[in-house]
Amino acid sequence: MELRQIEYFLAVVEHGGIGGASAALGVTQPTVSQALRALERELGVPLFHRIGRGMAPSSAGRALVGSSRQIMRDIAAVDDALSAEGGELTGRVDVLASPFVSGGVVTDLITTFRTENPSATVRLGELREESQAMTVLEEGRCEFVITHLPTVGDDLDVVVLGEQEFWLVYPPGTDLPPGPVGLADLPLIPMIIVPRGGSVAEEIASAIREAGVRFPLAVVSDHREERIPMVLAGIGGTLAERRVAEAVADRAVVRPVNPRFARTFALVFDPGTLSLAGQAFADIARRVTTD
Repeated sequence: MELRQIEYFLAVVEHGGIGGASAALGVTQPTVSQALRALERELGVPLFHRIGRGMAPSSAGRALVGSSRQIMRDIAAVDDALSAEGGELTGRVDVLASPFVSGGVVTDLITTFRTENPSATVRLGELREESQAMTVLEEGRCEFVITHLPTVGDDLDVVVLGEQEFWLVYPPGTDLPPGPVGLADLPLIPMIIVPRGGSVAEEIASAIREAGVRFPLAVVSDHREERIPMVLAGIGGTLAERRVAEAVADRAVVRPVNPRFARTFALVFDPGTLSLAGQAFADIARRVTTD
């Protein structure tokens, strides 16, 4: 197995086909095809299913993704270490964070890491489905996920970063009494929600349904950042992280919920696969959460 073959294999996985991979790598499509065929012959298994013009990893291909990404990450770390001057830590830390997690805590963690390691970089992406947190770690898509607990994985380390509370946000002029609002007392006005699917939003929606409330839906939006502007425009109400809700309290009707909607969130990672930069990132996370 050659490093070039691993690089081409991952490019096909990430771009869904040989055409996209060849364009990203700056090589011809036959070059990528030949490298893949050679790798499949060497391993004795097909790595992809051909679906129309695209390609999807086979079960063997999926099993190879995580270790391949780890190999590429390790090689990059070695290259960075060799090129670094003065013993500075280099390399890149890949983090996927749930969009429901407080951005302030994530920003503070990255700021501390970069302040102490100015020659290292951080790539921050979105973990769109919290139910996929363990999968993205196992497949090597990142070194860390920031997600709400509980989570699973016997070999994983968990560093608790904080707790998030979710508040109600309604359009200006909504008639609500002061103080926390009980679930059974929610006004029956349209709501703006995010799609269902294994997240804190789903837990909140389930709790509301269990309280016997059946509010009408106004919008189901994949664009979470658009919920507050839609509330302010009068389209409907929503539930938002407390920090976000309080920021618009002068323009919207904002209330806590009774019982509280709150969940702990944490940095989750496999300590056995961390790069040098990743180890430093984990150490800083442990330190800042105990200061």
